[in-house]
Amino acid sequence: MSPIPFLPEELSRAIVSPKTYADQRALDQILAQIRANYPLAKTQLDEFLPFWFVSKHADILEISRQNDLFLSGELPTTLTTKSVEAKVRKQTGGSPHLIRTLVQMDAPEHPKFRVMTQAWFMPQNLRKLEDQIRIIARYYIDKMAELNGRCDFLADIALFFPLRVIMEILGVPEADEPRMLKLTQELFGAQDPEMNRSGGKIVDEQKALADIQAVLMDFFMYFNQITQARRANPNEDVATVIANAKIDGEPIGAFEAVSYYTIIATAGHDTTSSSTAAGLFGLIENPDQLAAVKADPTMITGLVDESIRWATPVKHFMRSATQDYELRGQTIKKGDWLMLSYPSGNRDEEVFVEPYRFNLNRTPNQHLSFGYGAHLCLGQHLAKMEMRIFWEELLPRLKWVKFDGIPKLTEANFVGGLKNMPIIYEMN
Repeated sequence: MSPIPFLPEELSRAIVSPKTYADQRALDQILAQIRANYPLAKTQLDEFLPFWFVSKHADILEISRQNDLFLSGELPTTLTTKSVEAKVRKQTGGSPHLIRTLVQMDAPEHPKFRVMTQAWFMPQNLRKLEDQIRIIARYYIDKMAELNGRCDFLADIALFFPLRVIMEILGVPEADEPRMLKLTQELFGAQDPEMNRSGGKIVDEQKALADIQAVLMDFFMYFNQITQARRANPNEDVATVIANAKIDGEPIGAFEAVSYYTIIATAGHDTTSSSTAAGLFGLIENPDQLAAVKADPTMITGLVDESIRWATPVKHFMRSATQDYELRGQTIKKGDWLMLSYPSGNRDEEVFVEPYRFNLNRTPNQHLSFGYGAHLCLGQHLAKMEMRIFWEELLPRLKWVKFDGIPKLTEANFVGGLKNMPIIYEMN
């Protein structure tokens, strides 16, 4: 067995820094260097527990498919400093999690909670929603046409289309959608000085933690009201399913219920917004691809998958080993923490030919953006359906489109993407 490879401090600092993820070219170069020279290596940074950085597509798959060996719930599921983890455990009575969603659960609980809403998000049931989703898509594409050839595609269009879809499925009134959007941005943008609740540079991680707790409390208070309303007056929406669910014959706990709402209400639109915006970004940068998909709408399926690979909205999840395990000639010890780097896996040269090329004909497109194994994204079919419908409606009407400024990415090492995207265009 070869000695443990340690990631140099400069690279370790880069992969944990939110700022790195706001510069796609720099991120790509850093991750390519790691894949080439340190494909499976351990970090040693004073403020974090040591963790393995998993950069290769094959290794991410191998870990992700073995959910009994690599757990989500024992240690923080997202990268967390030692001091913040200690504070969270003190506040929660020992749990490393401020929220308890499917993401933080392992078997046997995870499958029991997942199955509650799984039927809602299966393709055969989503087909019933196609007409409704198409009406919403047309509404926002009409809005884009009314903006006289200039808009921020993200802020004006891409943020709101999937938000409206998931809120209708969940059962949140349209009037409350701006509130849900703001809370989502404050949660996922907690590391970004332009998006966090404090509205400025993060100078104190304890203050940052307090901001996240305040955002989660707002979610919890809102969805507690939804639970009470749906128990009193059931409806045909996902909120009713969650509010009236039973686990092992007992009503779902209040904390688990509001956590469930929160993950659907945030991840259910934010990642789709990022992927849709990334798709148009890729088409603007590659006018030949835009011309090709406009001429041949059957390429929209490829556009959807390539956009999701290109964006990789979820940057990482953490896992912890339940026993010693050999991977890539190294022994991962029982209790070790691992960081699965999805942007790295999605640019792995061993899997993707010309990984830095936006290519609608990429077949197969084995991207990792939805995860893999038991934690495969519950909403993957909905996200793909929304994006397909959106492009089916937009592309026939879009004559041309260009950037109208420099798009910016979020400073975020967990969930992030474009935070603005000014464009000029002409539509039918």
